[in-house]
Amino acid sequence: MASALSLPYPPLRVRRRNPPTSPAIRTNRRTMVATSSMLDGAGVRLLEAAKHTVDSYLRNGMVVGLGTGRASAMAIEHLGRRLREGALREVVGVPTSVFSASEAAKAGIPLDQYGDNLQIDFAFDDADVIEEGVLTAVIGRRKLEGGESIIQEKSIIKAATMLSFIVTEKQYTKNLDGSIPVLVLSDNWMETAEEIDDMFLGDAEVWRRPTMGHAGPLGGDFPLVTREGHNVLDVIFTSPILNLAQVAHSLDQIDGVVDHGVIVDTPCTAIIASEYGLQIVDNLSVDALKLK
Repeated sequence: MASALSLPYPPLRVRRRNPPTSPAIRTNRRTMVATSSMLDGAGVRLLEAAKHTVDSYLRNGMVVGLGTGRASAMAIEHLGRRLREGALREVVGVPTSVFSASEAAKAGIPLDQYGDNLQIDFAFDDADVIEEGVLTAVIGRRKLEGGESIIQEKSIIKAATMLSFIVTEKQYTKNLDGSIPVLVLSDNWMETAEEIDDMFLGDAEVWRRPTMGHAGPLGGDFPLVTREGHNVLDVIFTSPILNLAQVAHSLDQIDGVVDHGVIVDTPCTAIIASEYGLQIVDNLSVDALKLK
């Protein structure tokens, strides 16, 4: 696999938000835990990160991309509560998936559909993993439900003026492994899979994602077809991913690849839930992220 590139990434700005200690804030933390009694310690910390994202970045009148996943569901629920309380007004959500649309409807958040002419002021989302140091992220490892689209999710978060990923400390790492979902044209998916396999020979396996049943190289009897008509190939790395951005750019060069789950060259902030408090990291120097 291609070796790591020497890229002119900007120095990251790191801020830590320690657990609150003032009496007033301690009361709020007790309330949060009490209303989240079903959550374990990691879940409570993720809920704190979700609330921080809504309270710190959302403003009245914003159009907000609503992400998909556990942390995003927490943020959506908290956003709905803030709207009901009147702390936020005239916020419109743009769901990245059927899941987030359903969560937003339950929370009472007004919704709009994504379109090329829609200005999205802010978006939040889960990430399966974020590369420490550059904030390149992977989305789409989850099972896709009916009508969900990695392309839509990726388009919304990349179109946003501001973007935050809400993750745990285990998901923010230099030791990248696991899979990258790749959307391919269904007519010649096997040729595309073979080319991807040749590109990462010895470092990854390429499996076509099934709708149900066990996964395998051919996707079983029921291969997944997205709403756009594409197959999903899971490129499962058996060796460490040395440079996620390089993998993304290599995939972009392959005929038959429509898109993939790597978010790269995108200014964003990571809200990281750790046992020591919230860690907030960003890469908001846009010029240094360009790899043209």
